[in-house]
This record gives sequence, C-alpha cells and structure tokens, in this order.
Amino acid sequence: MAAKSQICSIWLGSETGILKGVSLSKKQAFNFCEMSCLSRDQEVCVMAWGDSHESEVLVGSVNGTVKTFSTDKGIFTATRECGDPSQGRFTGLSVTDSSLITCVESGLLKVWKEGCTDTVEVNVGNGICRMQQNPSQRHRVATGGKENPLKVWDLERPDKPIFTAKNVAHDWLDMRVPVWVKDIGFIPDSDKIVTCTGHHQVRVYDPSTSQRRPVMEAQFGEYPLTALSLPASQDTVVVGNTHGEIGILDLRKGLVRGCLKGLAGAVRGLQCHPSLPLVASCGLDRFLRVHSLEDRSLQHKVYLKSRLNCVLLSSRELESSSPDVSGDVEEVKAEEDEVWDTMETVTEKTKKRAAQKGETAVNGVDGKKKRKLVKTTVK
Repeated sequence: MAAKSQICSIWLGSETGILKGVSLSKKQAFNFCEMSCLSRDQEVCVMAWGDSHESEVLVGSVNGTVKTFSTDKGIFTATRECGDPSQGRFTGLSVTDSSLITCVESGLLKVWKEGCTDTVEVNVGNGICRMQQNPSQRHRVATGGKENPLKVWDLERPDKPIFTAKNVAHDWLDMRVPVWVKDIGFIPDSDKIVTCTGHHQVRVYDPSTSQRRPVMEAQFGEYPLTALSLPASQDTVVVGNTHGEIGILDLRKGLVRGCLKGLAGAVRGLQCHPSLPLVASCGLDRFLRVHSLEDRSLQHKVYLKSRLNCVLLSSRELESSSPDVSGDVEEVKAEEDEVWDTMETVTEKTKKRAAQKGETAVNGVDGKKKRKLVKTTVK
C-alpha cells in the first residue's frame, strides 16, 4: 500500500468511512481502510494535514476518533479519542506546532497538547458549522454557525474572542436577518476573513478596523452555500451550494466572475490548490472534479463510488493541465454495467395474452371498459 499512497496527490473522505487517494498522473484511485469493519459511525467528517511535509493525513470520524494516516507507509499509524458523539460531529480539525485542535457542533473546542493528558477547552457557542485555522497565525482560529456569528479566537488567550462579528442591519421590512455561517476562510497576507452563509451570502470582514459588520457582501444563486475556498490569487473566492453550483466571486466588487459546470449534487468539499489555478470539488454525486480557474474548464473527473464529504489537496504538482477524462468514462460505464447485471430480468407480456385481455374486456368482464364502450355507442 505504500507504493499506492505515495503517488496520490488528492485525498477524500467518504460517508462510508473510507479514506480515498487519487493519482491523477496514473489515473487511479485507491481505498485505504479495513473493508471488513466499516460502519456508519466511521463516516469521515473532516480532514487535515498532520505536518508541514504532508506525510500524515488526519481523519476525523463521526464516532469522535481522529486517525493518523501515513502517506509514506500507506497505513493508519495512530488512533486518538478526541470527542464524544453526543456532542455532535467534528466541524474543524487542525494542528499547531505541538497540539491538535478539534471542534464539534455543540461548540466545544479542545486543544490536545502532545504528550499531555490535559486539554484546553473553550466554549465557542452552540450550533457550530465550521472551525477554521489561520494559516499564517496558527494559534488563531475562527468559528461560526447557525445563530452563532463569526468569532476569532486566540488559543494562547482563550478566555474571550478577540473579534466578534456584528449582524447586518435589518432588511427592507425592518426584520432581523438570521445568522448562519457555513464556512470560513482567511484571506492571505491580510487580516480579512471571508464567510459564506446558508442564505446564499458571501461576506468579508476586517477585524483590523473598528467596524464589526461586513465590509463587503455579495450573493450567489438562490440556495444555501456549503463550502468555500480561496485560490492563489487573492481577489477571488470559490463557493459551492446545495444544488451543485460552484461560482467564482470577485472580493473587490462583489460580482460573480463565472460558474463551474458539471456537478449533479450538493457540494460538500471544496479546495483550491495553494499555487496552481485549480480547484477540486466533491459531494453527493460521488465524483471528484478538478476545474481550471483560468478558463473554467473541467480538467479531471473521477468516479469514486461513495458519497464524499471532504477533499484535501497536496501542495505539489497534481498533474499536467491537459484535459483527459476518457479513462473516467470507462470506469463509470463499468460500474453501471455491474449495477444492471445484478437487476432482475422482467419479460414483457406476449401478444397472445394481450389479445385475450382485450377480448375479455369487450365481453364484459372488465366493468370499466364495458361502460366506456356503451357510452361510446350511445353517442
């Protein structure tokens, strides 16, 4: 398995608890798990790199465990109990120099220090949908959720948030606008934070100013947004929603630059490559797709047989940018053939039986058809 895992450049977590690795150069996908003991409580919720060398993948499951997968060895090397299923699913997973950071839906954020049984616990509020780490300041994280506004926390001083967003002004009917933060991203080389909401809004906040309300707001589509990611260029953000629509928005003007086509289900995972103009997406339609952000064309499409929750990109080169999806079409066709082969064969009625049935109806056995015939004769 080590040889397989070392060539994978994209990692995905599925509802069935399988960690999947994809090699675009070899056009192959691999499952890394114990197939004999799979269950729904091992569903993958979140994923993150365990170190800066990208030699470890951290996998957070519904049952509250965080497993460490070695990409060099191709096996799971450690399992850690980091949560209680009664507290909800993982909504965030990240690491600092010597600690593991987890957050669950109930709002319990924990910092697990290496080699120490004691943990730092922070109550960030109920209904959390996302916890995101600041890549440039790894001791800072942002949280948000349903009726829980955007908050920024300094884990070195976790007593209270260093920034709490203020809700936008009332709408034109003078009614309160509901809060529903679905995903968060830190804009590189700045203090600004971008969020997407369950009410199809994209907002930009600037904690360095005295203004706690958004400095920019835009809308995309008509359906709840589920994920966002920031590309290498700092002036755009990529967002996806529950109807499989992915849009590229301009963060300076709040306008939609374009849309990425091809998806057929809710977007659950979305990540831009840190240096290349590429974005990977996955969701309920069981496909991994890689689009170009320059011409918005589909570069790769891989069918992975399971509903997918999250995607994790390697920072190295994924593959050449030339489109090639022919191999994926053959894989999908083979899977469809397997499904059709397992279905029961249903034979059609013969002409003789159909003729007998028609004769019986005319002779009066079928009451409905007889009444229809009499009515027609009277007319």
